[in-house]
Amino acid sequence: MQIASGVEMLELPAILMNSPGMLYPTVMWDERELLLFDAGLPDMAPVFREAMAKAHIPLEKLSRIIITHHDLDHIGSLRELRRIAPGPVEVISHTEEVPYVQGERLPIKMTPGMREKMAEQMKDLSEEQIQAMQSAMKGMQKQSVKVDRAIEDGEILPVCGGIRAIHTPGHTPGHTCFYLQATKTLVAGDALFVEEGKLCPAPPFINADTGMAYASLKKLSFFDLDNVIAYHGGLFCDNPNRRIVEILSEIEQSKKQEI
Repeated sequence: MQIASGVEMLELPAILMNSPGMLYPTVMWDERELLLFDAGLPDMAPVFREAMAKAHIPLEKLSRIIITHHDLDHIGSLRELRRIAPGPVEVISHTEEVPYVQGERLPIKMTPGMREKMAEQMKDLSEEQIQAMQSAMKGMQKQSVKVDRAIEDGEILPVCGGIRAIHTPGHTPGHTCFYLQATKTLVAGDALFVEEGKLCPAPPFINADTGMAYASLKKLSFFDLDNVIAYHGGLFCDNPNRRIVEILSEIEQSKKQEI
C-alpha cells in the first residue's frame, strides 16, 4: 500500500504463534536510496521480493535496512536479504540494540525475568501457541548479523527527505521509532499496534519494561504525524496525534485507578 510518494507499507502474510497473521514493514526510496525498515521472520526473503515486485519496487536496489529492535520477527530475514541483494546493504540500529542484533547478548525475551513474565501471560494460550513462541525465542540468536551503523536518539539520517531516530525504550532497551520528515510518517515498530482499526500501545506482557514503554510514547506526541505504520496492525491515519494523547490519558487514568 502506498502511503505517500516514496513510501510503501508492505503487507506480508506470516505465521505468528502458529496462526496466520500479517506483518507490515515499511519501504522508502528516492532516486539514490532504497531503504527497508525491519526484516520479517526467517525465510521471508521470497515474500519480501514478491510484495516489492507487486509494488514495482526493485529489491535489487536495496541499500539500507533499518532495524527498530531485535525481536525475531524484525531481524529474521536480515541475513538473507543482505545475501540476495547484488550490492552492499548497510544495517542500521540503535546503539543499545547492536549487541542483541549481533548475537553478543541474550535476546531480551530470553532473559529469566521476561520468560517468567511471558509464561504468566501465556496461560490462556494453547500449547501449540506456547511452543511456537518458545521456539521463536530460541531462534533469535541464530539470526545475528553485524550492524554497520549505530544511531542515537534524535539523529537524522540525511536520506529520503530526512529520517529521524526516536529512541523509545521499553519494548526492548534500544527500541527505536523513525519519523519520516518529508511525509510526516512514523514507523512505529512495536511501540504501537493497530487493533481493529484503533491505535493502541503494545500489549504489556511483551514489553521488557512497560512503564518505560508508556513513558516513551510521550516523545511521539511531539511530532506532527499524518500517518503511523505499526508493524503489527498496519496503517493508522485518523489524526494520530490526537489518538496518542488519548492513549496517554487512558494510561494515566489506569494508573490512578490502581492507587
